[in-house]
Amino acid sequence: MFELKPIATEAIPAALEKANRYRLLNEPGAAESIYLDILAVDPDNQEAIKNLVLAMSDRFGKDYAVGNTHINEYIAKLRDEYQRAYYTGIVYERRAKATLAKGGLQAYELFVQAMEWFERADDMMGEHNEEAKLRWNGCARIVNRNKLQPHVMGATDTLE
Repeated sequence: MFELKPIATEAIPAALEKANRYRLLNEPGAAESIYLDILAVDPDNQEAIKNLVLAMSDRFGKDYAVGNTHINEYIAKLRDEYQRAYYTGIVYERRAKATLAKGGLQAYELFVQAMEWFERADDMMGEHNEEAKLRWNGCARIVNRNKLQPHVMGATDTLE
């Protein structure tokens, strides 16, 4: 096994910039690795935590096995209650979009979960921050346009 090499604390701003660039280039795995390097030397770096959550959820539609457990661990490290609610909503929204792209089974339920988290976030913000409301509206439009309905389990469905 290889032992990871720690980055210098002074290198964190440049590393954040590089990781953000990888996210924009649609390389969430490379970005995730850099965010983890940052968190190894600065475990409470809020920007790295938020962007790690985004990088991990960027991978939902790419057939990578990304479980909610790890993402939820990082969301829990966000100090701000609003951000915890908002980023939880984003994770549900992205999971819903990936599910919809793969056939849609239970996409409705995931969008509803996202919308509930965005409502919680919106309730915490003042009237000048509309980002949670904008995300909620985006989810509602997708549900309406695709005429998504709650999934009803049939005789062939199994619970796992």
